[in-house]
Amino acid sequence: MAEVSIRKVVKVFEGNVQAVKGIDLEIADKEFVVLVGPSGCGKSTTLRMVAGLEEISSGEIWIGGDLVNDVPPRDRDIAMVFQNYALYPHMTVFENMAFGLKLRKFPKDEIRRRVDDAARMLDISALLGRKPKALSGGQRQRVAMGRAIVRNPKVFLFDEPLSNLDAKLRVAMRTEIKKVHQTIPTTTVYVTHDQVEAMTLADRVVVMNAGIIEQVGPPQELYHSPATRFVAGFIGSPAMNFLLVEMFDDGGLKMRLANGAVLPVPASRFERYAACKGRQMTLGLRPEHLTETQDVMHPGVARVDAPVDVVEPMGMETLIHFFIGSQPVCARVDPATPAHPGQNLPLAADLNQMHLIDDETGRVV
Repeated sequence: MAEVSIRKVVKVFEGNVQAVKGIDLEIADKEFVVLVGPSGCGKSTTLRMVAGLEEISSGEIWIGGDLVNDVPPRDRDIAMVFQNYALYPHMTVFENMAFGLKLRKFPKDEIRRRVDDAARMLDISALLGRKPKALSGGQRQRVAMGRAIVRNPKVFLFDEPLSNLDAKLRVAMRTEIKKVHQTIPTTTVYVTHDQVEAMTLADRVVVMNAGIIEQVGPPQELYHSPATRFVAGFIGSPAMNFLLVEMFDDGGLKMRLANGAVLPVPASRFERYAACKGRQMTLGLRPEHLTETQDVMHPGVARVDAPVDVVEPMGMETLIHFFIGSQPVCARVDPATPAHPGQNLPLAADLNQMHLIDDETGRVV
């Protein structure tokens, strides 16, 4: 078993800079967990503490039931894949992949078997005789993954492994990493700043911000039920729209927008939002829940007239950008929808999918 347990872990750098602020995280055996967040949020520092490359200031880290605070990296039975590949330029692909096993004095036949198996899995068998300079970026990253796989470790650690690749190759390598985990279901901790990577790869996503964990959960849970404004805005592309609204009761709970327009709160949300009456709140609505009007308006769907500012054709969809007051808004519409800058476009807001955020706490109601 290779559970990873992070308990009240703190990391303070020189100058009293607190990078990680007492986080707790339990990672189950064979689980694929992604740490995601903006630069400086503490995700890479957390990964490096699990690897033993950074000393923790306080707290405990357990791997497979063993406390590893004072265990050196080589004895933690982990394998790490770095952003910059970290391949030895004078060694062949085979030698790079076999190097760690040779240091541990594995038999030659066992080394050959493990390297061949990993190379077949990653489709790099034909590259075993080449040196890194003769490989593309994607091939180098496959070699780095292969070097980790042959170790057969308790835990795989990935530190933004795809950030140096172009967009098309990143998509392909995401699929490869997911395929490897399905083939070899090893406990995996993966760090990225790309929320699309996090959503597509993870069993659970850990959203970090300013050294704390904002929310942990399956990708769909974070997308549809964010706990804070930060999570709501960080997960999803394009990002969730945020609009300041004044809550009032006029024979039913309603919201007044910055341009004076009024939207009714769906009856199913009255009880949940009753305490918000008379307050200024922030309405969160994803672009796909603001789309072209339908012939029949359903309960909880309200019309919003949008003076179009920018039109972005994306092929399978079109993004419409406009303003409500001074607040920018993005809508996702069918590509066949006629829309031009300056045109007044009627849109339908599905308020059954709305989120209401308390501005004082940043929490979703």
